[in-house]
Amino acid sequence: MASVLQLTDVSLVRDSNPILKSVSWSVDEAERWVILGPNGAGKTTLLQLAAAQIHPTSGTVRLLDDTVGKVDVFELRPRIGFASTALARKVPREERVLDVVLTAAYSVTGRWNEEYEDSDTGRARAVLGEWKLGMLEDRRFGELSDGEQKRVQIARAVMTDPELLLLDEPAASLDLGAREELLQLLGGFAQDATSPAIVMVTHHVEEIPLGFTHAMLLADGEIQAAGALSEVITSENLSQAFGLPLVVTNSEGRFTARAA
Repeated sequence: MASVLQLTDVSLVRDSNPILKSVSWSVDEAERWVILGPNGAGKTTLLQLAAAQIHPTSGTVRLLDDTVGKVDVFELRPRIGFASTALARKVPREERVLDVVLTAAYSVTGRWNEEYEDSDTGRARAVLGEWKLGMLEDRRFGELSDGEQKRVQIARAVMTDPELLLLDEPAASLDLGAREELLQLLGGFAQDATSPAIVMVTHHVEEIPLGFTHAMLLADGEIQAAGALSEVITSENLSQAFGLPLVVTNSEGRFTARAA
């Protein structure tokens, strides 16, 4: 399998504070990774590096066969699907749902003077349908529920057929029904062999969809464990990463965790 993302001895320092410390990690094209860890572990920073949104202080980030810092990131970023709360805040509340997805073709977050072909509009409508949003294409983004907004963000992220899909806490703040609906859709997408490599950040093992293959536990800017999902998401590993005795159970591919 070809590698789509490779970090070699990557560190990132912000305001003299080390956020990531000598992280080495790679993602292959058929892998679906989940990253877990306590608040302040460096999870979102790691995802921003993977999205070519920021540069490391030291070390090397190889992304889709290019080295970040030696390539035009504006050519690289359209090949990466990225969904995050920070990005969603940039979407105008009055923007039509169809346009929220369509504007991904130009990597902008508000319709302006861009010109789109019928094929672009057709693609946007197809993606909305795949994420059960077709009936909402004329609604305003700001009128949607949290669950609908999360799915629109993901639909936007896959609009351009990315080679790498990055999801920053896609189920955060959702109620039980909205979370399970989203996880069903993500699970189906992850299990599709034609889908790109996926990296998802979450705080909760309950939010790991079916079809995910690998996991990383990050704490204090360092990798505590990384590898096959079932080998990493264990009581021992999570207890160490979160600093609390935890019991992890796995039922038909879905995880739960509670204090011991």
